Formats: sequence, C-alpha cells, structure tokens
Amino acid sequence: MPYRAPVADMLFTMTHAAGLSSSLYPDLADGAAEAILGEAAKMAEGVLAPLHRVGDQKGATFANGTVTTAPGWPEAYRRWIEGGWMGVTAPEAHGGMGLPHLLNAGCIEAWNGANMAFALAPLLSVGAIEALVAHGDKQLRATYLDRIVSGEWAATMNLTEPQAGSDLAALRTRAERAGDGSYKITGQKIYITYGEHDLTENIIHLVLARLPDAPAGTRGISLFLVPKFLVRPDGGLGARNDLRCGGIEHKMGIHGSPTCTMIFGDNGGATGFLIGEENRGLACMFTMMNNARLSVGLQGVGVAERATQTAIAFAQERRQGRAPGEKSDGMSPIVAHPDVRRMLLEMRAATAAARAICYMTAQALDLAHRGETPDIRRGGLERAGLLTPVAKAYATDVANEVSSQGVQVHGGMGFIEETGAAQMMRDARIAGIYEGTNGIQAIDLVGRKLALSSGAALKAELADMSALVERLRAAPAARMGSMPARIGAAVEALAQASAHMTGTLETDPAAALAAATPYLRLFALARGGSALAALALAEGDSGDKWLTLARVYAQNIACAAPALALTVCDDARPILAAQSALAGEP
Repeated sequence: MPYRAPVADMLFTMTHAAGLSSSLYPDLADGAAEAILGEAAKMAEGVLAPLHRVGDQKGATFANGTVTTAPGWPEAYRRWIEGGWMGVTAPEAHGGMGLPHLLNAGCIEAWNGANMAFALAPLLSVGAIEALVAHGDKQLRATYLDRIVSGEWAATMNLTEPQAGSDLAALRTRAERAGDGSYKITGQKIYITYGEHDLTENIIHLVLARLPDAPAGTRGISLFLVPKFLVRPDGGLGARNDLRCGGIEHKMGIHGSPTCTMIFGDNGGATGFLIGEENRGLACMFTMMNNARLSVGLQGVGVAERATQTAIAFAQERRQGRAPGEKSDGMSPIVAHPDVRRMLLEMRAATAAARAICYMTAQALDLAHRGETPDIRRGGLERAGLLTPVAKAYATDVANEVSSQGVQVHGGMGFIEETGAAQMMRDARIAGIYEGTNGIQAIDLVGRKLALSSGAALKAELADMSALVERLRAAPAARMGSMPARIGAAVEALAQASAHMTGTLETDPAAALAAATPYLRLFALARGGSALAALALAEGDSGDKWLTLARVYAQNIACAAPALALTVCDDARPILAAQSALAGEP
C-alpha cells in the first residue's frame, strides 16, 4: 500500500494536544500550517516513498573509499533541497524559514514514514545547524551555516568509537593545536550515519575529540568541525581533508542509509575548527543530540504510522474464515475478526499516543525559543528536557511493537519480504538503540530530569494530566466508559511511582536505576493516555474516531500503569543481586 502522510491527524493533534492555535504560533495561522504540511506530504508521498523499497533492496554501496547511494537517491535529494526543507526551523538570517519545531515535527514524521533511511541524512544536518547557531563563532557560521541550511552541504555527528559506545568518557580521538587557530584531528569513529555519500559535494563532520592536556572523563571533551573538503577564503572548495571512510556496515535494516567507519588523520591529522570552548564540547554536542533524539522519536511515529496503514489495508483485503455474525457463506475480510481488529486498534492508538508526546515535546521547545518572558522560556526548556527522553524512548518502542504487530496481522505473508511489513520491522529496530539507547533515556529521565527545578517540571506535568482526568470525569459517563477511571489510575500510579523514585534516588541510586525503564514506560502511558483523552474531548459529539482510540488506549494499554508502578516501587534486590542467575554455565 502507498504511504499517505496523515496530515489531518497531525493537525488535530498539534491543535488539541500541543497548542497549535495558541498565540505562540502567529506564523502558522490562516491556513499556513495546513499548506506547509500539505507540501511536506507531497514530498513524502511523491518523491521519498517510491524509493523506500529501492533503498532496502539496493542499499548503499562502498568501493575504493566512495559510497554510492541507492538509485534515485541523489535526484530525490536535489528535489528535497529545492523545496528548502532542510531549513524549516533554521534562522531566516541564514536562509532558513524560521518556522516552529511543532510544524517541523509533522514534516519529520511524514518524511520518516515515507522513507526512514533517506530521512536520516537531513536529520543530522538539522542537528548540526542547531549546534552551530548556538555555539559556533562568527567565522564558522559565515563559512558553513548557510550552505548546510540550504542543503548544499550535509553534516554528520561523530561520537561513537569502537571501545566507547555510549561511554563518551572513554573516547580516544585526539586533537592537537596547530598554532594557526585550527586543530589536527586523529582517530577513528564508527556508526557514522551518512559519513560518506554522493548526495552533496562537501560533508561537514562534527567530531568529539580530546586535547592532550584535557581533564579526564567527559569534562575533557571538545567539539570540532571537520570538513571533508577545506574551504578557500573565497568560499570555494579547496584540498581534500585528511579523513576518509574506511567502510560501511552491513545492517539488519535501513539499508539505504550508509553507516560508516570514519578514519581521521592518516597523514598527520585532519584540519578541524573548535566549536564553542575547549573541554566544553559535550554541552555543544548535546544541543545537537537533543534535537536528534526528538527526531528519532518522530522516526518511530512515522514508521509506526506506515506499519499501521499497511496492516489495515492488508486486513481489509485478506479474506479468511467467517467472522462472528457473518451471514454469507463466503470468507470474511480479516479486519472483521475481533482479535485482528483489536491488534489494528492498538497499533493505531499507540501510534497516536506517541505522536502526541512527540508533538508536546516540540511545542515545549518552541516555548523555550518563543516564550514571551524568561520564566515561560525557562519552563518550556525544562518541559522539553523532561519529555525528550520519554518521546524518544516511547515512540521508538512503539515503532518496534507496532511494526512487529503489523507482521502478525499479515500472518505468514508478513514474514515474506514482498509485502513490505518485514522491512518496517527491520528498519524500526535501530531507533531504540541510536542517539542514546532507550535504557539511557530512562536513566536520563530518572537521574537528571525528575529533579529539574527541584521537581517543579514534573509537578507541572502531573498537574496537567490530573486536570485532564477531571475533565474526563465531568464528561458524559456513557460516552467515556471506563476511560476516566483507567487514565485516572495511570496518572495516580505515576504520581506514586514518581514520589518513590525521588526518594530512592537519594537513598539507593542503584535501586532507582534498576526501575528506570519501567518508570519511563509508566510515564509514557500516563502522558500518552491523557493526551488521547484531550483529543477525544476536543472531538466532542462530532464523531467517535478519537474517542475510540482513547478508550482502546485506556482499556488495553494504559491499564498496565498500576502494575508498572508496583514494579518501580518493589524490592530491587532480585535485579541488583543477580550474579547466580546470569552465570555463564547452567
């Protein structure tokens, strides 16, 4: 089935879960949001989606240091930059549109639903734009920023090394001061998305490295801009820099996206330029990573949406058995069977909840940038900090679960590549791993974000959810069914688990971290369920689509919240003292 960007669902969620109609978005009024999302949908459906299977089957190839992307990829990228899509949120002073993160969230979802492997290329460039805007000096911005915003040049993020996966304190890539203000970079990075390709003539690498006199650990990391080709004073491309792609990975999914090993400094060191201050690179990189984490969450939403669309279309066409109440002698479409219908509705409801959480995170980023007062901007920044790990982890978990359920709906045909269901499951699997594994997101939520402003950000989020529960309880009981009770129980479970977590962090941090992942899931169920409830309330008597999804989510998914709270608050010793159960011999 061809992918269709769910523009109406996006706009409804933006409006009623993320405040699109508020005074924060004057530039999206009078149909502007609808028009821009409509154009993004055309790009997704007409240009990117047709290359989805080509990228999987042909993939990126590597030969003699050169990476060639799948057939049609360069032409699609040219159409991408002609539309100005790289600069949706970039400053107008550098050629961008200066539009809100909330609108861009819908665009990112659509592009990833259409073709996740392709959409990874601009994802890293958007993060680099944010890092340069926030931390780059005047000369760096003048030389590089406009051409990354236009899409003429692409950018990457170089963190991971063979001995240092998620542990950045262990990185060994070195930077030496060159004496002319530049630095010489030597080392190896792995898993570099689009580290080499044929989409742009220059690739701008943002590289974490350590100076010889740097403090130990993460306090001694600096961030450098290292271009593939050096740039002459007149803006033209000069000599090839001392860096190369050593090869690309053979992966489970996202075959169209080249995942590269990058080698810096075969011949004395690649020329790099400091971003921000020496030994303060991690703060600069997190500007880029936080942007990327939300984008990866939106990847999850896009893939889950496509998997759901594909499964529904198959279930409407595939006939097997006779559904309850079927009067004819013929076979029923499998969508008529209650268990298949349950699977499809759970897929759609979980996707909608993940979308709402991601859009609320984007709206918080807009508050941080556009809020009228310092207090509003600070509150937006803290809410974005609180919600980002939830958005990234939950939406990518949903992508894995929904794409797997999509294969199940297809039955044996789902296990066969021709239907495309298997590709979505394979592509989705990486999203819970890169840009900080989902376990790291849970640790970040528990270890850092719950304490923001002495817990004020968490209290505000709980208060917002509780207010929605009260609105549910005031709505007609016959229409709401058990939803007020189920969502209310989820929010109450989150409040109890949060209090337990806050106390445990002070007395037994290891026990708190042992429960971090179930706590994040609990947070997501309460936040996602209350957001869907808001959409159901906004729908009113005009229909029952959102009411149905909210009730399914409440009764079939969010109902797990109280059990998760029991897990969070229970004794952690079975996990912390598990040496015998994990022994190598039976």
